[in-house]
Amino acid sequence: MPLKIIVCIKQVPHPEHFSKISLDPVRQTITREGIPAIINSLDKNAIEEGLRLREKFSGKVTVISMGPPQAKDALEEALAMGVDNAILLCDRAFAGADTLATAYSLAYCIKKSGQFDLVLCGNSTVDSGTGQVGPQLAELLNIAHASFVKQVAFEQKRSLIVTRALERGYMKLRVKLPALLSVVKEINQPRLPTIWGILEAKNKEITVWGAADVGAIAENIGLSGSPTQVIGVCKSEIRRENEIFEGPPEEIVKKALARLSKLQAI
Repeated sequence: MPLKIIVCIKQVPHPEHFSKISLDPVRQTITREGIPAIINSLDKNAIEEGLRLREKFSGKVTVISMGPPQAKDALEEALAMGVDNAILLCDRAFAGADTLATAYSLAYCIKKSGQFDLVLCGNSTVDSGTGQVGPQLAELLNIAHASFVKQVAFEQKRSLIVTRALERGYMKLRVKLPALLSVVKEINQPRLPTIWGILEAKNKEITVWGAADVGAIAENIGLSGSPTQVIGVCKSEIRRENEIFEGPPEEIVKKALARLSKLQAI
C-alpha cells in the first residue's frame, strides 16, 4: 500500500540563542538576524514518522515549508534525512501571516501537489507554541485530524489507530485516511542525516513556489489574510531588589533567615 505522505515543517530560531532575540519597536516584529535557524524539533519527529511509514508501506514523502529563501537550509536537512521531495513556499505575499493565513498557504500548496494520504506536522513550534496550524490546515483540507499524537498504527488499509497523549493518560482514536496528524516528541527519535543522505540531498532539487504558482487568493494569505495582527510590542523589564550579606558562613545564614522571615518568605 504505497503512501503519499506530506510533512509540513518550519525553520525556527535555535532555542539556545533565544536570549539574543530582540523586538523591533518600529516594525513591531521579532528581530532574528544573526541567530542560527534550525528545523523545529517536533517537525523532525514528523519527518521521522513519515520516513518510517514509507519504509514500512512504501511510497513517497514530500516536505513543505513556508518561509524566506534561507528556509532552503531546513529543506536540505530534511532531504538529507531521506525525504523524496521538498517544496518551499517563498513569496513576499506570504509575509506577516498568522496561523490561519499560514494554514491557507500550506493548503493551497498541498492541493496543487495532488492527491495525498497523510499530512504530518509537529504539534507546535518553539517560537510560537500555538498548536493551531495543524487543526486549521486539516479544516481547510476537509480531512480528519488528531493532535498530540504519540503513536500511529494501521488497523486496515485506509484506517489508523492513533494514540493521543493527554495530561493524565492517553486516548485512542480510529482515523480514516486522508488525515492530518500533529505529533509530539514521544512518537519517535528522529534520525541523523547520514553521509550518503547528505550527498544524495545535493542532487535533489527543491521546488520553489510563489503565491501565483499555487493559486493563492490574496485575501487569504500574508498580512491581509491574517485575522490576528500585532498592533504593538513592549519590552517587559523585571527589577528585583537584592541584598548582599558578608561575614562568616554561620552569620550569613542567620542574617539571611532573619531577612526572609521578616519578608514572610519563610
